[in-house]
Amino acid sequence: QVQLGESGGGLVQAGGSLRLSCAASGRTFSIYAMGWFRQAPGKEREFVAAISWSGDNTYYANSVKGRFTISRDNAKNTIYLQMNSLKPEDTAVYFCYADRDRLGSLRSWGQGTRVTVSS
Repeated sequence: QVQLGESGGGLVQAGGSLRLSCAASGRTFSIYAMGWFRQAPGKEREFVAAISWSGDNTYYANSVKGRFTISRDNAKNTIYLQMNSLKPEDTAVYFCYADRDRLGSLRSWGQGTRVTVSS
């Protein structure tokens, strides 16, 4: 199993920035990819960004392209989500995940960190 701990959420004004972190522990040697989902109040959970554990492949939801950047530190088993130009629509609980297989069948989830963007 992989345990995940998120941090970095908080309250910011529109146009501001936050940097989320997610540290993995446990069977980190099996990680294939890591990324982020988010869930806004009353909304379904949606994909935000992902990064492969090798090859530097990154993927972003259209809603965050150009504003968010996902990165990783393999030595620290940690990923980051740099969020710039934040909008009220970005308000959500952000969940980190780690996949131990290519299709996400072996997926671990963090407990989430709350991001609130005020107008």
